[in-house]
Amino acid sequence: MAYTNTNKQPLVLVVDDEAEVLGEVATVLAGAGYVCQCCNNADDAIRFAEANTPDLILSDINLNGYSGLQMCEELKKQSHLREVPVMFLSGAQIPDIIRRSHAVGGAYYLRKPFDPEVLLELVDKALWMPHLVHGHEQQAAEAALHATQ
Repeated sequence: MAYTNTNKQPLVLVVDDEAEVLGEVATVLAGAGYVCQCCNNADDAIRFAEANTPDLILSDINLNGYSGLQMCEELKKQSHLREVPVMFLSGAQIPDIIRRSHAVGGAYYLRKPFDPEVLLELVDKALWMPHLVHGHEQQAAEAALHATQ
């Protein structure tokens, strides 16, 4: 069943296998006016994202035996999800995790336990990323057009 966001508020797909963390993140985001879809495993998150296009994906790195990094790679294969920013949230000590998360399309990485204000700041920044990229692409196309005239 497809989700319909009639409020036009940004839709954030939150993926974490810990119910407590899902609740905390959803509470913080909802309090700031975001619409959240929470999934406690990668399979449900992939199914949701295939049928819907969230404005942002916020995922744990370790999803009960499944890697959030692998999930991100899988999602980015779909054309409608390529430009959707991804943030990773994790409490695990993983070597080189920031570089690895960026390599699969992650915009930001936040450690658990998280500061709600920092979470909201990074969510706000991540949501502007596709708009900035699109704006830069449009400016470059206009500049190229003017250069050929």
